[in-house]
Amino acid sequence: MSSMESSYLPAATESIAKAQEAKDASESISILYRVLQDPSSSAEALRTKELAITNLTNYLTKENRAEELRNLLTQLRPFFSLIPKAKTAKIVRGIIDAVAKIPGTSELQISLCKEMVEWTRAEKRTFLRQRVEARLAALLLENQEYTEALTLLTGLIKEVRRLDDKLLLVDIDLLESKLHFSLRNLPKAKASLTAARTAANAIYVPPAQQGTIDLQSGILHAEEKDYKTAYSYFFEAFEAFSALEDPKAIFSLKYMLLCKIMVNQADDVAGIISSKAGLKYLGPDVDAMKAVADAYSKRSLKYFETALRDYKSQLEEDPIVHRHLSSLYDTLLEQNLCRLIEPYSRVEIAHIAEMIELPVDHVEKKLSQMILDKKFAGTLDQGAGCLIIFEDPKTEAIFPATLETISNVGKVVDSLYMRSAKIMA
Repeated sequence: MSSMESSYLPAATESIAKAQEAKDASESISILYRVLQDPSSSAEALRTKELAITNLTNYLTKENRAEELRNLLTQLRPFFSLIPKAKTAKIVRGIIDAVAKIPGTSELQISLCKEMVEWTRAEKRTFLRQRVEARLAALLLENQEYTEALTLLTGLIKEVRRLDDKLLLVDIDLLESKLHFSLRNLPKAKASLTAARTAANAIYVPPAQQGTIDLQSGILHAEEKDYKTAYSYFFEAFEAFSALEDPKAIFSLKYMLLCKIMVNQADDVAGIISSKAGLKYLGPDVDAMKAVADAYSKRSLKYFETALRDYKSQLEEDPIVHRHLSSLYDTLLEQNLCRLIEPYSRVEIAHIAEMIELPVDHVEKKLSQMILDKKFAGTLDQGAGCLIIFEDPKTEAIFPATLETISNVGKVVDSLYMRSAKIMA
């Protein structure tokens, strides 16, 4: 320790300036570490060390040195006992945020948050612990570790409700809504979102958080096939994120375009993209939605499949877009198949597959599903490789009327029985 202390630099403005003037990032980092080794704990030295931590965090983030950021948090623990708890919370959250900016560090972030939760429990820093636990739950959700995330959130919600920390409660309720949505539990996802809105109405909510609430509202409405309401929520979220230049703006725009396609207004997509707000976000995500809109306008399954193949990461790997496009693809496929088989009473499956430009087994599977779903009357002759379409059976009008009459007679008999039972009693 003495050798480290002997090589320290005084925690003064000159040392910070020296770090900023260094010829490369490694030298700046080395100087800032030496500033932090200054044993002085005067008010001026502490202020300078806080500035050194901020600068060091920025340099380490730019250099993608995630493991060093993690070690920095451990090294700073003695320093945290010298500064106010609010400043400690700010530094800890800042370093965790910095690690999050480095790609491929999700496992490191989870273990770092778990370490910090243990430390905050030992130090009895409840305010900071709750925020780190909320961050940990969000990371577990991203990592699809749903059970652990749900257990953590359940305990955290009870604790925060007791303390009535509304701002944190909004965050946790939103997280719970996302978690239940991922688990396909829509009623609970909606209930958590309502709780988040209720808490948000009682306080001032930062625009980014309000945008997140609107984005989640849009996702849940889209899941219920209420695409018009979903569009308005996505639009609100897009405006909020766009004003803040938040990366989530691109997702809001993407889901806005998805809603337009789902309500059969694919022609509006080009107009939204070419608007002033849309042009700002041109890129693969917007191109993917434009390709889907073009395929849908042309009612072309071939173009649709090309779009899914060319923009796999933007469409297939986005669970929200993928879920809705799957149902859109099914609808489009059914419409095309119904149109193609309409003139026939018997047709080869291979011929239909050739016309629709899809594999024979794919078409055969879909036709059998449509027959079972009673989309049309027919049967598959797999030996001959043919589809036989039946005439639509004409229902006799007398049958429903007869059933209704019998039903009414049954009601009269029941009524008479009840009356006679009362008289006999």
